[in-house]
Amino acid sequence: MTGSEKQLRGLLAEFGSTDVLLRAAERVRDAGYTRWDAHTPFPVHGLDEAMGLKTTKLSWFVMACGLCGAGGGLLMQWWMNAVDYKYIISGKPFFSIPASIPVMFEITILVSALAAFVGMLAFNGLPELYHVVFTSRRFVRATNDRFFISIESADPKFDAVTTASLLTSAGAAVVEPLED
Repeated sequence: MTGSEKQLRGLLAEFGSTDVLLRAAERVRDAGYTRWDAHTPFPVHGLDEAMGLKTTKLSWFVMACGLCGAGGGLLMQWWMNAVDYKYIISGKPFFSIPASIPVMFEITILVSALAAFVGMLAFNGLPELYHVVFTSRRFVRATNDRFFISIESADPKFDAVTTASLLTSAGAAVVEPLED
């Protein structure tokens, strides 16, 4: 590819309202596209359902890591107090669960918070420092007052003419090609 040739990376459709965006998202979902996204300046109620998004696995990941943190904290305290360094104080037991609860709680919170942060980045494929939608001058309004749907050319169902026709018939005010 020479420097003057540009490669089509997808299509970006602009919508003027949330209602039109929701109907368009349902049409794109029903058409079978899998590599697409909706971009809005604020959360739109019902957009997840319109896009056909599944529930996240992040909560299960965070819970599993939190339970591992609690178990690790309990195991750590048992090892330190009952095995590694037995310290006899007034006939108190070497290990007791009630005395271990504050440390277990703190380690559970710490491990859960780290798991939520790392899991969110990993599950979302972040950090993504560049995306082809950033080449569009219109996309700047996605943080202000416009709604967009972008469909990547890597989608198995992508055909520039058919996809543009679908987006236009779904109510897009403007459909523009995204090129690198």
